Amino acid sequence: MPWWFRTRRRSGPAASSPSPSPATEQERASVRVGVRVGEVAFPGRADEDTRRYLEQQPYLLPKDLKEVNRLDFQHYVLRAILKNNYLVPLQAPRQILDVGCGTGQWAYELAREFPQAGVIGLDLEPARNTTAPPPNYRFVAGDVRDGLPFEDNRFDFVHQRFLWAALPLAAWPGVVQELVRVTAPGGWVELLEASIYGAPAGPALGRLQAMLGELAALRGLDGSDEVVRSLDRYLREAGLVEVERREIEVPLGDWGGRIGSLMALDGREACLAMSGAAAKRFRLTQQEYEALLEAAFRECNELKTRGRFVAAYGRKP
Repeated sequence: MPWWFRTRRRSGPAASSPSPSPATEQERASVRVGVRVGEVAFPGRADEDTRRYLEQQPYLLPKDLKEVNRLDFQHYVLRAILKNNYLVPLQAPRQILDVGCGTGQWAYELAREFPQAGVIGLDLEPARNTTAPPPNYRFVAGDVRDGLPFEDNRFDFVHQRFLWAALPLAAWPGVVQELVRVTAPGGWVELLEASIYGAPAGPALGRLQAMLGELAALRGLDGSDEVVRSLDRYLREAGLVEVERREIEVPLGDWGGRIGSLMALDGREACLAMSGAAAKRFRLTQQEYEALLEAAFRECNELKTRGRFVAAYGRKP
């Protein structure tokens, strides 16, 4: 059963979107073990399984079945906020690429929406997801920092979202240029990222956000929202035209109704996923970190805190 159905909520109904398939017992066991060659594990909550992290990557978040569930949940919430899976004026694409495809749910849905198109999802490794992909979907393993393994001018639509926790800040201009390289003339590139800073913020939320920003910066990632400020600039500098920028504010907490409750739940689980690294860096016990987290999300309700997504897209001339 996905974690969001097991989590008690104070308000708001359960998400109505379909949930990912349950893990097998063998997969659950592999997550409980938590450590593999070339990987390092940090503890999750004291009463939960060990998390799995990639040792050779700057990626802040885990790569395990719990994160698969969270990413699927996040996908359905974001789709409800945007009321679609994309913002570009897409018409009859023949080739679609999703960079950093995660669990593949976004790419699966695009493949079903455009059955005439070939859809490729690229990530460091395939998610352990038992959902069967559509016949026009294909996974390719790769790291966009090393260049995309595709020829120039291939894709009608190139999509990338939520990679602030994976791509070093210095790599962003080059990565966007690579996305544009493989985009066909007349095709579109769309980027979507989230700010890690909600506002207004009380002392607990402010401390939590500062800690996460420092963790990101220590790995060379964006800890200061430079990426969300620069998405449209990256696209223009890479040569795209008709560049648009859109900022989407979302409530964080039960005060914001169903979407606010779901966004807070997603944010809390993401913060918990980084608890081992945060506790180690800032010399906190697991209980102290979780107490800070609970206080931060209480403040979100009291202060009516909002988070922010930023999307930018443009067309290749």
